[in-house]
Amino acid sequence: MSYVEEAVLFAFAQQTQVGILSLPSTPADTGIVIAVGGPQYRVGSHRQFVLLARRLAAAGYAVLRFDYCGMGDSSGAAKDFLSATPDIAAAIDTLHAHAPQIRSTVIWGLCDAASAALLYLQDTQDARVTGLCLLNPWVRSEASLARTQVKHYYTQRLMQRSFWTKLLSGQVAWGALKGLAKNISLSAAPTPSIGLNKLPFQQRMAKAWIDFEGGILLLLSGNDYTAKEFLEYAGTDSAWSEAFQHPKLERHDLAGADHTFSNTLTQASVENLTLAWLATAKHAARINDGVEA
Repeated sequence: MSYVEEAVLFAFAQQTQVGILSLPSTPADTGIVIAVGGPQYRVGSHRQFVLLARRLAAAGYAVLRFDYCGMGDSSGAAKDFLSATPDIAAAIDTLHAHAPQIRSTVIWGLCDAASAALLYLQDTQDARVTGLCLLNPWVRSEASLARTQVKHYYTQRLMQRSFWTKLLSGQVAWGALKGLAKNISLSAAPTPSIGLNKLPFQQRMAKAWIDFEGGILLLLSGNDYTAKEFLEYAGTDSAWSEAFQHPKLERHDLAGADHTFSNTLTQASVENLTLAWLATAKHAARINDGVEA
């Protein structure tokens, strides 16, 4: 399908945000907002978001990728994913304003953009959002990082003969073993129990995930510590105990993929899986004359 790309400006808190709208000639009922993860702007690593937006637009989906305040071409002070809710809300408003045919929105996010998408829902319960595409969600804490390092680095390293040879020969400092001991101690630390209004962001993410009635597409890289850390965290924290039983969860593990799916094959896989999931309409609320069926 043919589509056009245009820059759009939208205001938020006296700041100007910049986005790129990819608009098909006849948009589907569902539109996609691509949230940005990490300190980067709307293009993404190796032009990932550009390529994804164009592929989705060619398939008939209106897509908006945008810069948070303080990043790229948007004005204001830089912020992190914990403060991105107003930016995402403004982007969804803008997408619907420029493509009034859209009846629902999917948020697509990699790394801490996936986290921001969940936090947005926990903050707003925005009924317009009927689907989430989450890739390698960010749940980093001191304890979760330690658990991941112990399981996926230190355990394998201790099984290698070369490690002990270097240790006994003085090529590896005994400080490495002290680092292991410290990580084991940190990995055993429980999540602090605090008031409902001061939950750690990871538990707020879990609550949004479990309460969400729309569809969730989860894509995990096989060669990525962020993905491994997410699985470790979700497997040990009680707040996440029901997450993988979500009735509308579709999960794919991409063996060999790195954090940003940087090679051509894995990039294409992400695009294909996203399109296939959108086509099933598992993400969409069943709406008839404004009444959810």
